[in-house]
Amino acid sequence: MSRRALIAVTHLLGSGHLVRAANLARALAADGFSVTLVSGGMPLRAMDREPFAFVQLPPVRTEGVDFRNLLDEHGQPATAERMAERIALLEALAAELKPDVVVTEHFPFGRRQMAGEFLALIAAAKAANPKALVLSSVRDVLVRPRPRRIVEANERIARLFDAVLVHGDESFLPLDRSWPVEEGLAAKLRYTGYLAETSAPGAAVENGEIFVSGGGSAAALPLFRVAIAAARLGSVDWRWRILVGRGVAENAFQRLVADAPAHVAVERARPDFPALLAGCALSISQAGYNTVLDLVAAGRPAIVVPFDDGNETEQAIRAEAMEQSGLALCLRLSGSQAVTPVALTAAVAASIGRIPSAPGLALDGARNAAAMVRDLLGRRA
Repeated sequence: MSRRALIAVTHLLGSGHLVRAANLARALAADGFSVTLVSGGMPLRAMDREPFAFVQLPPVRTEGVDFRNLLDEHGQPATAERMAERIALLEALAAELKPDVVVTEHFPFGRRQMAGEFLALIAAAKAANPKALVLSSVRDVLVRPRPRRIVEANERIARLFDAVLVHGDESFLPLDRSWPVEEGLAAKLRYTGYLAETSAPGAAVENGEIFVSGGGSAAALPLFRVAIAAARLGSVDWRWRILVGRGVAENAFQRLVADAPAHVAVERARPDFPALLAGCALSISQAGYNTVLDLVAAGRPAIVVPFDDGNETEQAIRAEAMEQSGLALCLRLSGSQAVTPVALTAAVAASIGRIPSAPGLALDGARNAAAMVRDLLGRRA
């Protein structure tokens, strides 16, 4: 009988948390686990052809970087009844599956506003299977909260969690760049390497374009606007393509289309993104988790402009590491050195044709994560 793994994730702004959790689910399924992935964020795409079971909770999301106020799919405040229904569904699922492994994506380092449902899931899983392994799954960079929140998270790790899977490369970007790692937490960290898509990308589509992308959410709108302004200033011989995520409202998308000059194509995100990226003259993007993987795979000249609205520091920390490794040039959207269209045009001229260094990142996170989970289970048996 295969071991049973239950992974819980809720993405609130972009889709990165769900993408990473799905990659982990595929890796565990490939290693022989029977996997169920539960998502509490907005539906992203059909999951019926995956090697794991997928359960969609009544979704919640946020508006911009206001993570305190949860909204439903209609943009209305998530009711207490909805949140209670989510908890009841998680508890029932844990009781039914009796999982050998429970993975909470991002919690308890984040998603504090949903602590009740994650804690209820862990309690229900332990009640159904007292030997259940409890793991936290986190990206390479975390957003550091106030000191008392750090103490709260570390206490939960010490009391409830057997290990923390860090989906990054310690030599490139250790967790203590963004989160204080005290001795007790350090003992539970397991660096898996970066968790990439398991499917092979298509062949490069040589296009010679300046390729601007920003993930699935509306957070990249300021980058898209400055890119269009820079395109107006630069050479008309430069061809630009801006890929806009589905999280950008249609009216905002149409404004970008209307503002773009003739040598700039603005379109919705496409499934052949990796192949287009691999054939571009230059990539301009934010600095999300998957951007590192995309740029390493593409090996193209790159400029990263991290999302840094509000108290968001995650992408800025990652972007700095990317620049230090020679993987990309880092510009900023805000602060005293905020990028202007003139500055972006100059950066484009300087970056086209510059071959980035190969940072030698650990990219085998999927296989390593599955092996680590199996090893932790073996030690518990």
